[in-house]
Amino acid sequence: MSKLPTNFSRREFAKISALGLASIPLMSFQNDINPTDSSLPERLNVHLFSKHLQFLDYNDMSAAAADMGFDGIDLTVRPKGHVLPEQVETDLPKAVEAMKKYGLNIQMMSTNVWDAKNLVQKTVLETASKLGFTHYRSAWLTYPENKSIKESQALFAKQAKELELLNEKFGIVGGYQNISGKYVGAPIWDLIPILEGTKNKFLGSQYDIRHAVIEGGESWELGLRVIQPFINSIVLKDVKWGVVNGKWEPINVPCGEGMVDFKRYFSLLKAYKINVPVSLHVEYDLGGAEKGLTKISIDKKEVLKRIKKDLDFLQDAWKNAE
Repeated sequence: MSKLPTNFSRREFAKISALGLASIPLMSFQNDINPTDSSLPERLNVHLFSKHLQFLDYNDMSAAAADMGFDGIDLTVRPKGHVLPEQVETDLPKAVEAMKKYGLNIQMMSTNVWDAKNLVQKTVLETASKLGFTHYRSAWLTYPENKSIKESQALFAKQAKELELLNEKFGIVGGYQNISGKYVGAPIWDLIPILEGTKNKFLGSQYDIRHAVIEGGESWELGLRVIQPFINSIVLKDVKWGVVNGKWEPINVPCGEGMVDFKRYFSLLKAYKINVPVSLHVEYDLGGAEKGLTKISIDKKEVLKRIKKDLDFLQDAWKNAE
């Protein structure tokens, strides 16, 4: 880590020091699978993606997440999110106050940040960092049709370096989520040329097993193997292929009911010693809550019951993975 400026406060210094220590195991990964690290938690620490509780205000959202047993909230700080980027300086402190009230971790958020020169996006990162957030998900990227993939990767790599410098300035870690389809990072492999030019401390991968399985099929383990040195947060959810209106497409399902082999996946996470923030996404039918709607069509208790079932499954799967 570079030398800290002399104008850092004690709080900022302590926070960035903690971030530096947290990055050590991420930087020490080897390609070969290592034995399970005894320092890995016996209980999986899980944050709930707040997109699924956008029908609730900050207080009720926090109360519901804590009551279900979540350790924190992966807060949406983006357009149509719980906190709008343009109002981050006034609204994010309110959300944090509610989360702290119920003992929830102030750690993860999901954003549309990618442009290090954008003043609104810079304000989002600076404000979040001051409030204690340590990790965020960046915006998604797509390949333009008028440039080759290689040319685009070179441009994105340059942007990634610029964003990492901004992250380092504020002491916050960014993660790019792999999304299936025509997005950058869908094949996993194409992220390497973009991320390998960074210092791999303040910008990396938010690894999504659901999308990795959709794109990787039976080779998802190879994708995990190549991206694992860059993973700084993970997303958990499940999926299966099915026919909808005569067309094959991915169908989101409760955890344990789809194609994701959580036993094998969690075993690999333990073997690779990947101990990073975790976010649960619940994208099957929640009466509209799965889409982030502010008005839902089923009872709130049923929504929370379904989310809680996923959390319980994941905790049990983690405990039993070897």
